[in-house]
Amino acid sequence: MDQDMAKRRAGEEAARYLEDGMTIGLGTGSTTAYALAAIGKKIREDGLQIRGIPTSSSAEIIARNHGIPICTFDDVSEKLDIAFDGADEVSPKLDLIKGRGAAHTREKLIASQSKRFLVLVDPSKLVSQLGKKASVPIEILPVAAPVILRTLCAMEVHASLRIGVQKDGPVVTDQGFWIVDAAFPSISNPGQLSRTLLEMPGVLEHGLFVNLVTDVIVGTESGVDIIRR
Repeated sequence: MDQDMAKRRAGEEAARYLEDGMTIGLGTGSTTAYALAAIGKKIREDGLQIRGIPTSSSAEIIARNHGIPICTFDDVSEKLDIAFDGADEVSPKLDLIKGRGAAHTREKLIASQSKRFLVLVDPSKLVSQLGKKASVPIEILPVAAPVILRTLCAMEVHASLRIGVQKDGPVVTDQGFWIVDAAFPSISNPGQLSRTLLEMPGVLEHGLFVNLVTDVIVGTESGVDIIRR
């Protein structure tokens, strides 16, 4: 199966959910980039009137390049109509691991403030249990890195700082924090693990998304499959 085509189909399908006057969350990543392109096309060709809050500086740059009007939470007084984003893993219960792009903190904020949260993936992201393929990214205060790494090691978790590509040193998030990637041997209860991680001093947020997804759009060879909570 052509993975890039699957991503394109999922992204283009997301644009069909939009209506005039909506305020939406704009996700980060390769699959959502196709959605941003499709939304830009609807704005240019169909006169679609929407505005969006981006989940990262990268998403904002792509959205502006496609002519999508940008706003912030200062500009809205109620929940967003729809947010859409990608995922690294999707469980049968529609819980997620996200954060390969280190944008999961803003992604989770926007997902939590949306009436409907659409996740766009290709079939490779569907797993029987979270943690099968992906590590859980944890956004941390730089000063807390040694403590958090020791704590995770004591939990028998393989964890390491994410190091930047074509730069020296750790990846730095839009918030100025660092990322620890934690490979858990098993994630049978993502809700409990979520609470455990958030209780660690120095942790800002992590990439477990529990009970947030309303719809998953899966690009396939023949079109798209829709999975709803």
